[in-house]
Amino acid sequence: MSNLFSPIKVGAYDLSHRVVLAPMTRLRTNQPDDIPSKMMADFYGQRASRGGLEIVEGVSISITARSYLGAASFFHDGQVAGWKAVANAVHAKGGRVFMQLIHGGRQSHVEMTGGVAPLAPSVVPFEGVALTKNGFVPASPHRAIELEEIPGIIEEFRVAAQRAKDAGFDGVELHGANGYLVDQFIQDGSNKRTDAYGGPIENRVRFLREAVEALISVWGADRVGVRISPSGEWGDLSDSNPEATFSYVAKVLDGYKIAYLHVIEPRIKGDDTLHAGHPPVASSYLRPYFKGPIIAAGGFDRDGAQAIIEKGDADLVAFGRHFTSNPDLPYRLQHNLPLTPYVRAAFWGGDEKNYSDFPTYEEAQVA
Repeated sequence: MSNLFSPIKVGAYDLSHRVVLAPMTRLRTNQPDDIPSKMMADFYGQRASRGGLEIVEGVSISITARSYLGAASFFHDGQVAGWKAVANAVHAKGGRVFMQLIHGGRQSHVEMTGGVAPLAPSVVPFEGVALTKNGFVPASPHRAIELEEIPGIIEEFRVAAQRAKDAGFDGVELHGANGYLVDQFIQDGSNKRTDAYGGPIENRVRFLREAVEALISVWGADRVGVRISPSGEWGDLSDSNPEATFSYVAKVLDGYKIAYLHVIEPRIKGDDTLHAGHPPVASSYLRPYFKGPIIAAGGFDRDGAQAIIEKGDADLVAFGRHFTSNPDLPYRLQHNLPLTPYVRAAFWGGDEKNYSDFPTYEEAQVA
């Protein structure tokens, strides 16, 4: 029987356990050029483990794709050394690291996009926010992407994927979740287009297909993952039939034979409250449509992670909050050791304090 600490092959890689570091926006780049900081390399290196998988926080593919001040991006040469340091830090511990690529779409502000209006599939009013030097502010009015602009955005995904490869990463994950651009194309609450990218789900998933194909052209399918959030509410996203929509998405992605499908479960609604009444969507309807490895994420503890893997509804579990304060989380989970409480106030922005200064269990015992 599979368990949280049994080996598994994910795409091109053999992993020794199934505890994954989830991508988390931590807002620690050096400004004004979004250069990965030394503390970011420290953070990812500390959380690496032999045979484990880490997914680096959403990395914007262009200046117009940015949503949050201090968030990661990779679109100019000045960022290369910083990202190489992150990859090297993970590899030094024997781990694997994928870079998550993102376009924020309408969830942005002109201060973050170089002065241009945020882009979206369609103009649909929403209550989104962006983070600027003035803090979280309402997103700027967005405009619909012109048909002839789409190939250029897809090319930005391809170039970013190549940059990640050149920096020494092991693969890339397409961020198709949480109400950002790819998700905005998929769901009919935000996609009102009447051309080849709107209307029926076959058209609304076209942007996703083209982005995935761009990443595969660089990496091959077995080094590409995709993250989705079928029940997500962030960014005022909605769909008239999410089960049908995301079942189709899963089936499409299965056809590419990508490394994994990363599913955010509907158990966390933006706070620390577990909504136990929401069953994992991986088990409820996605598993029959995607035959490759599924990573489940969203409010899991040790027992919950073990249970979903033993049941066979997911193959790996991504942890976020608990990984922030426990750099040796796989070790602690395997040996059922107490966890250091996370510090929510340090999640978004700041310095090394409560970010890269948490001790391992053994270090804490010595201290």
